[in-house]
Amino acid sequence: MIFTETDIAGVMIIDVERLTDDRGFFARGFCAEEFTAHGLRGDFVQTNIAHNARRGTLRGMHYQAEPAPEPKVVRCTRGAIYDVAVDLRPASPSYCQWVGAELSADNHRALYIPAGCAHGLLTLEDHSEVYYIMAAAYVPDLARGVRWNDPAFAIHWPFEPSTISERDAALADFIR
Repeated sequence: MIFTETDIAGVMIIDVERLTDDRGFFARGFCAEEFTAHGLRGDFVQTNIAHNARRGTLRGMHYQAEPAPEPKVVRCTRGAIYDVAVDLRPASPSYCQWVGAELSADNHRALYIPAGCAHGLLTLEDHSEVYYIMAAAYVPDLARGVRWNDPAFAIHWPFEPSTISERDAALADFIR
């Protein structure tokens, strides 16, 4: 696996190293030893799948509060998404900054999002499917979120979303 640091400490783009032959390719998608060698959590306890029927579907910006924040690895297994992480850690030098990456079934790229960062995505194709591995179990009472278009972050989405859940549309602006 190829780990690329981003402008936000702890957020990593993870590309696969393909071993190719006439059959196609083989690649490692996860290795706890390699994750921990790069300073990332490798003790995942839950997986989630999100199918998105339409291009322009926005999910986010979500995070889970203490005492059980959710570090995660996000991969698009069908279609394509624009994936975003926002740093909500007050002591971080990249506090309130964001980073985005296109993840697709074709590029096999993943994004590692550490605890303390909000996560959201915008589907770029119909029937996009997202696969998450989580280092903490979901706790409904700790679920939090901030508005996807909050001016405090000024995220540059590829285009305006067409589908947003009522819950996500009602998320408040972030208060520093």
